Amino acid sequence: MKKLSSKILRAVFALALASLATLMATPAHAAQIMSATVIAQIPTQVKTGFQYGLGILFMIGFIWGVINIWTGADRLKKGDADGKMGIVSGIIIAGAAAIMAALFYIFGMSDGALTPQF
Repeated sequence: MKKLSSKILRAVFALALASLATLMATPAHAAQIMSATVIAQIPTQVKTGFQYGLGILFMIGFIWGVINIWTGADRLKKGDADGKMGIVSGIIIAGAAAIMAALFYIFGMSDGALTPQF
């Protein structure tokens, strides 16, 4: 009798874990599917307009980041300790597109991301 009750408890515990894992995995998959379907409903003209806007924004951000790197290096050359932060912020600003693309890919949302066009 004791063996039977422990087997039943193990089966119930395994079933509870499986259902909990299913419930926990469902919102992530639903969010991924939802983001892809929402962008799929947008007309292509609006989508390409946003892609060109993102391209312009990334070009401006890259130029701004390079300028921050130059000014940070100049301030560092003059002995200002805040020049290091200027260089770091310039790298982050200039590489923001690559950083965000990597984060979208890591978290499984690459289907819902727009690709900038130039």
